[in-house]
Amino acid sequence: MKRLILFALPLLALKTQAQKPEDTEFYKPVPPKVTPGKTFSDAPSDATILFDGKNLDQWTSVKDKSKPAAWTVANGAFTVKKGTGNIETKQSFLNYQLHLEWKIPANITGKGQARGNSGLFLASTGGGDDGYELQILDNYNNDTYVNGQAGSIYKQFIPLANVNKKPGEWQTYDVIWTAPIFNTDGSLKSPARVTVFFNGVLVQNNIALEGPTQYIGKASYQKAHGACPIKLQDHGDPSEPISFRNIWIREL
Repeated sequence: MKRLILFALPLLALKTQAQKPEDTEFYKPVPPKVTPGKTFSDAPSDATILFDGKNLDQWTSVKDKSKPAAWTVANGAFTVKKGTGNIETKQSFLNYQLHLEWKIPANITGKGQARGNSGLFLASTGGGDDGYELQILDNYNNDTYVNGQAGSIYKQFIPLANVNKKPGEWQTYDVIWTAPIFNTDGSLKSPARVTVFFNGVLVQNNIALEGPTQYIGKASYQKAHGACPIKLQDHGDPSEPISFRNIWIREL
């Protein structure tokens, strides 16, 4: 056995010497050229603009998809119009990078879940609040259950940090979303995964979701789905409505 090992060593050395640097150099496929924005918040050249500061043409009412989104547009932003219901994108998406900015009004009132509550549904799987929710809430100085605070995957995963800015300041979500994959029989092949940066700080690190959001009970994957719209929530609590701006997406 020792003789075999000694005999093999020169062969291994010869094999290593025969390798060239170019053996591990790749030239195809060539990555597409993308021009970045002037800042990290600005849309790169290959992004789809979901809100340009002027109108909600890319959005529709969830209650009645034949109707336009009824939220209020002014001063380069749009604000929840209480009682009109959720809105969602006209276009559906699978895997993507999303940038969204939101602001709790400076005069916000209420406490707990009734203080600037909304939600970013990373995939809207149906009407109402169906889908996978990244929570939006004022938690600058407002306690609630930790898997329901801003930056949480609602009722599933708590954020790694509380990086809320004070009311009246714009805040950012940057999201990497990987849609779930289902087998032909409808069973789950691979779960949805999400990474979230909240005001530039990592708060969800490539986590595997347990299923779409459930307000009561444990989340699970009960039905297969493909590409979905992105939804924003008209929560219905009595606090002052929140605003959004500068929303863009890159399909991956």
